[in-house]
Amino acid sequence: MNTFNLKFPDDFFWGAATSSHQIEGDKHNDWTEWEKSEKRFSHLRSTGLAEQYGLDNFVSGKACNHYKLFHEDFNLAKELGHNVLRFSIAWSRIEPEEGVFDQKEIDHYKEKARKLRELGIEPFVTLWHWPIPVWLRDKGGWQSGKVINYFSRYTEKVVASLKDEVQFWITLNEAELYANNSYLSGIWPPQKKNLISYLLVTRNLIKAHRKAFKIIKKINPIAQIGVATNNVYIEAYKNRAVNLLLKKFADWWVNFYFLNRINDCQDFIGLNYYFHNRINYGFNRNENAIVSDIGWELYPEGMYFVLKDLKKYNKPIYITENGLADAKDEKRAWYIFETLKHVHKAIDEGVDVRGYLHWSLMDNFEWEKGFWPRFGLVEIDYKNCERKARTSAYFYKDICLANGLTGDMINKYNDLIFRFPVSKILP
Repeated sequence: MNTFNLKFPDDFFWGAATSSHQIEGDKHNDWTEWEKSEKRFSHLRSTGLAEQYGLDNFVSGKACNHYKLFHEDFNLAKELGHNVLRFSIAWSRIEPEEGVFDQKEIDHYKEKARKLRELGIEPFVTLWHWPIPVWLRDKGGWQSGKVINYFSRYTEKVVASLKDEVQFWITLNEAELYANNSYLSGIWPPQKKNLISYLLVTRNLIKAHRKAFKIIKKINPIAQIGVATNNVYIEAYKNRAVNLLLKKFADWWVNFYFLNRINDCQDFIGLNYYFHNRINYGFNRNENAIVSDIGWELYPEGMYFVLKDLKKYNKPIYITENGLADAKDEKRAWYIFETLKHVHKAIDEGVDVRGYLHWSLMDNFEWEKGFWPRFGLVEIDYKNCERKARTSAYFYKDICLANGLTGDMINKYNDLIFRFPVSKILP
């Protein structure tokens, strides 16, 4: 008999996360235009990616057709034991022209939130998950001097319309990562590589959140508001002096700068954890012993350290994203199991963690990488949009229903959980 048992707090949230651009389909925004641009296609051809995957892989198109099939997807989430689901609202649908709001689209998202509530699933709603309306792009996007007012107007319209259905609001998703990839490294649209633009966009995003927070509180004083931040476990290898110095600087800018400037304007912290960065007289000296399909190191023990780092803010923490690309479903159960062990350890040490949302509910359009990476608990056949829950989804369902990790799960999914090395936390 296996007596292993890690119980999570009562009323813990278990579920998954999504974003509108990646799953809805049939949209028009700055990303959809960029996806089909000749500049984009030329780059894909030059790197060989177009030949390897085909250009269609990199155009979001109908995606998972979630816009039309969300009832099916939400019912599936319920069947998989989830009691929370994170979705985002497409700004470009709500405000397709400057100052012109589409009531039909507002009603669509209201219906989504209402459907989740009917199923007993708590909606976590993200106001901005990267794409912007084309009219805003043409005005300078997040560099615009008026973008804070534009975002405030959009926020007020959406929150006032959904206030009876939504308690938890995430204003911005990974704002710091967006600023870097769009305005410094030039990976995402508008593909700028300019330090001044990067710093300006970062500042505007901070101001936009702070103003949105006040707007939401005015509409609904008991609403819970936060951001989803992408925190990295930055490790100073063997605590050598040089490594510790580099870690201190990297932590300050990568993990804490944004949070420090909004801490008085957030009720909770949404944590997205994917990355570990070992510093050993330089950055990214990782072992990469186990990696995902897209080459990201799988380092579940890092979750413990990033949670411990966030304890100083004295805010509830919801893990709003954590997952991996794993088309064959070989590592997902192991990764969930290992990650949640480290979440539990942090909780035992006083970190106020109140939920875990796996990324993602379903396979989706993974931004510049397109459709080939498979992050979903649910597999999508992109030819006919059929859904099929993976084995790991049923493993996660058992966790959700048990509110923790048990010996019975270990016995049932032994081959998946112990396919890779386990940490010493396990007795």
